[in-house]
Amino acid sequence: MKSSAFDYVRAESPQHALALLAQHGDDARILAGGQTLLASLNLRLSQPTLLIDIGGLAGWRGIALQGAVLRIGALTRHVEVEESPLVALHAPLLAQAAPHIAHRAIRNMGTVGGSLAYADPAAEWPACVLALDATLVIHGAAGERRVAAADFFQGLYTTALQEGELLAAVEMPLLQPGERHAFAELSRRHGDYAVAGLAARARWDGHTLHGLRLAFLSLGDRPLRARAAEALLQAGPLDDSRIAAADAALRAELQPFADLTHSAAAKTQMAATLMRRAVRTLCT
Repeated sequence: MKSSAFDYVRAESPQHALALLAQHGDDARILAGGQTLLASLNLRLSQPTLLIDIGGLAGWRGIALQGAVLRIGALTRHVEVEESPLVALHAPLLAQAAPHIAHRAIRNMGTVGGSLAYADPAAEWPACVLALDATLVIHGAAGERRVAAADFFQGLYTTALQEGELLAAVEMPLLQPGERHAFAELSRRHGDYAVAGLAARARWDGHTLHGLRLAFLSLGDRPLRARAAEALLQAGPLDDSRIAAADAALRAELQPFADLTHSAAAKTQMAATLMRRAVRTLCT
């Protein structure tokens, strides 16, 4: 199929993009990398009358240290994150996750902000920013506001972005001494959407995990923290009995959606396997 007819405007500034959004409302769509939007246009799942191309907003692109955070502009492409020395040093979870995003051609064009704003629960970046306690930087007509990742993802393809707002950047705390990251996912083939995935981080002192975050993807309507399992795993010295208790808590805590090829029970088993693997990685 081909998309329905639409007009196209390349935004000259964030203010220009926001003004166009205010003028056209639901009839407009934002074009960044276009890796999801263009497919939905061609399938006529989305039929806007105007595309607002924000790809020229240079100030919303790039990776930089800003004080105690690593800031990634919304228009930064996946491949830039994958290859960034700053990301590898200060947020290695993102470097580990990037190769799992679709295929190289998609990573060359798709943007970090596009993925976060679309909020696909099977996508890698939402789970990663949740595990990293990141902050999403949002621009609107009233100015700039910041939303914690834990509050940003609100449901299936639903975020804290309000009408007439744009995601400008994401900011993550820098890697702390003793902190370790682990990312893994299970899929039918490399490049397919994950059946289950896990972004994890913690500090390890040789006996106990601290500040543990377990953020699962593809198991619900948004990235999910496994808080009961986290609490058990860091409640004292790590041993087989504590891991077994966390496994049981995780299975009780998760309520994954079945899909066309995997039952809820199968996805729960995958999640438990990923958690055990992540714990081994974090403690090695």
